[in-house]
Amino acid sequence: MNVLIADDEPLARERLSRMVGELDGYRVLEPGASNGEEALTLIDSLKPDVVLLDIRMPGLDGLQVAAKLCEREAPPAVIFCTAHDEFALDAFKVSAVGYLVKPVRAENLAEALKNAERPNRVQLAALTRPAAEAGSGPRSHISARTRKGIELVPLDQVIFFIADHKYVTLRHEGGEVLLDEPLKALEDEFGDRFVRIHRNALVARERIERLQRTPLGHFQLFLKGMNGEALTVSRRHVAGVRKLMNAL
Repeated sequence: MNVLIADDEPLARERLSRMVGELDGYRVLEPGASNGEEALTLIDSLKPDVVLLDIRMPGLDGLQVAAKLCEREAPPAVIFCTAHDEFALDAFKVSAVGYLVKPVRAENLAEALKNAERPNRVQLAALTRPAAEAGSGPRSHISARTRKGIELVPLDQVIFFIADHKYVTLRHEGGEVLLDEPLKALEDEFGDRFVRIHRNALVARERIERLQRTPLGHFQLFLKGMNGEALTVSRRHVAGVRKLMNAL
């Protein structure tokens, strides 16, 4: 994969170039860009697969550059590399696949570059936007801000969503992430793949294994990939879960 680095600090460009050069399968395109306008010009001429993009730059900043890339049919994947951690939520809006805070660590850069390979470049602009905005049906990935940056979780790896106050916990095959999305919005978008078992829980239909009643009369649902851990089914949703299981 060809990687373009855009940063107004020469030493930062050199450090990122050296780190990328130590990874197999990536080639740094030279020269790098020192401002937003240069970045867009080089993207047009060099056609990189990935852009490592600073946010604070002269002229167009990194967020403005990424927003312009979203308007294109086949944009490169964007990974922000910045000294500022307060713009992570804005990165969602411009379809970033990674958000790394300087000083960038080699292992986090390697993981972000791997994430950039998962969806193809044509899909990137739509992956992290709600379906109503993207206009192309439900998303194929869920985006979450983590300590590693912006993480994309493939929808077919999601086991359940559980709401807790203002956040929603997403459990997937590799662990958990927190989402800043309402449970109801997730249910509306993915209702054909997930079923509500409690006022605060949605589970993947294809993960349902068995429904079990406890000695105290409560109902627990066991899911594939949960290693024996069960979720509580509220009484008002038991009938619906049973009906769904009979149809599976």
